Amino acid sequence: MRKEQVPDRNIAMELVRTTEAAALAAARWMGRGNKEAADQAAVDAMRMMLDTVAMDGIVVIGEGEKDEAPMLFNGERVGNGQGPAVDVAVDPIDGTRLLAMGRPNALSVVAVAPRGTMYNPRGMFYMDKIAVGPAAKGMIDLDAPVEWNIRQVAKALDMDPQEVTVVVLDRDRNTHIVDQIRAVGARIRLITDGDVAGAVMAAMRGTGVDMLLGIGGSPEGVVAACALKCLGGDFQGRLWPRNDEDRRLAAEWGLDLNHVLTIDELVKSDDVFFAATGITTGELLRGVDFVPGGATSESLVMRARSGTVRRIFTEHHWRKVQQFGGPGPGAFGPR
Repeated sequence: MRKEQVPDRNIAMELVRTTEAAALAAARWMGRGNKEAADQAAVDAMRMMLDTVAMDGIVVIGEGEKDEAPMLFNGERVGNGQGPAVDVAVDPIDGTRLLAMGRPNALSVVAVAPRGTMYNPRGMFYMDKIAVGPAAKGMIDLDAPVEWNIRQVAKALDMDPQEVTVVVLDRDRNTHIVDQIRAVGARIRLITDGDVAGAVMAAMRGTGVDMLLGIGGSPEGVVAACALKCLGGDFQGRLWPRNDEDRRLAAEWGLDLNHVLTIDELVKSDDVFFAATGITTGELLRGVDFVPGGATSESLVMRARSGTVRRIFTEHHWRKVQQFGGPGPGAFGPR
């Protein structure tokens, strides 16, 4: 790949501005019970800011197919067209239900990698996943029993299996996994939504989470793989069909439902960037707080090539932003 096609470190701060914009827009809908309005506000703000980023981007992981999503749909071109050719994964709100109910850990996320390096799950919406931190990298196997993987993580962390904390999405489809974790005696943190945040927490120190297991969204799986590549962690996924129609479509698209996708298959490059901004306060990031004349936000921005992880606390001043043509409070939803 030619050097000019590889995203460089300057893109990192541009990406975090897109997640900040989405988070600021979405945060006004916290606890108001309207997932659709919150998501639309975040999509509009992220799309507006993405157009300012110096890149020639194609959305690989977006809000759905073109006929399902007016903006940030799969295949849409984003960026100003003048930078490196890249694949883009977006999740304007990871945890729309969390936000609508005013619960912790809603995030806005975006990831970028060189063109053609991000896995596209097509219309397969679900994925069985396992995510761990750097200490357990190379020690997991999605084909192995749950108990074996927990013991591998415990060994890597020099802990007893009963001390390992596993985050699992609280869904009926994960009941059998929860039962197996309990049989080992490991600790469980059930989350209602937001398994990108759960996967990232599994790879970061001080979050109280050691691994993620269970079936969640395929798009979120690709985004999480980008984040864990930046953090030096490990991730594996396998497409999970809901029904016979999913199996038929997978066969039509040539997708192997038995194949375990490694982190290097989900994103085939080390030139990966990941940015996330907290919308509601959680273990990973502080959410948006509105203050007189502006707001504050906290973000993560990471680069796989260097392993750099930056935590950014930002003060947003509406009046000053508008003075140089930036979006003011009116761009971020109703007041």
